[in-house]
Amino acid sequence: MQNDVTGASGAAPVIAVDGPSGVGKGMVTRWLAQTLGWHRLDSGALYRILALAASRRGIGLDDAAQVAALAPGLAIEFRGTGEQDEAILVDGVDCAAAVRTEATGGMASRIAASPAVRAALLQRQRDFREMPGLVADGRDMGTVVFPDACLKIFLDASVEARALRRWRQLSATGASANLADLRADVHARDERDRGRAAAPLAAAADAVVVDTTLLLPAEVIAEIGNLLRSRQIVVS
Repeated sequence: MQNDVTGASGAAPVIAVDGPSGVGKGMVTRWLAQTLGWHRLDSGALYRILALAASRRGIGLDDAAQVAALAPGLAIEFRGTGEQDEAILVDGVDCAAAVRTEATGGMASRIAASPAVRAALLQRQRDFREMPGLVADGRDMGTVVFPDACLKIFLDASVEARALRRWRQLSATGASANLADLRADVHARDERDRGRAAAPLAAAADAVVVDTTLLLPAEVIAEIGNLLRSRQIVVS
């Protein structure tokens, strides 16, 4: 049985899952969306898409006004339920492979520091909020985009653990990867995300913090499942 978590205004309920890269947000939010039958927002993908679009158009990532101006006109569609069948259509073209690269992630972190870019994407993110509910994956979902979320989760893990996870992911696909370089990239991205003036990465005051450093994926899911039951969002 599912508890009524709809807000007083009748808006669709939201579960906000925030945290830095490599903590398992994608895994957790996909599981939550499938378990609850809710929609899912990968807000980080929106920043990646915008950064990639700007780069391909020859727009400098430091030109915040021009980058932000691209946001309203991009036709974006997400398809698939997992990493294996994911498709990200941008103006009708599947860009999933390019969107998920480390290079694009680095570009996204750069433009995410811009207040103009964040403002341009804010309403696009909120437009994903539809019945029966939304699971939102990002860095400021619980603090800025959906401050009224019925449940806020902040996933965290050590830089070393996150770099190692990414190295294993890349190695499994046959891609070359250097662990030291990945560690440096993770650390640099953390510094940008946590230190930016606009919506810095931080756990909301009322968020439940889950450290995934020493947890297996199944253990993370079990902990999130217990959290849902304790909040009576799902009762089994």
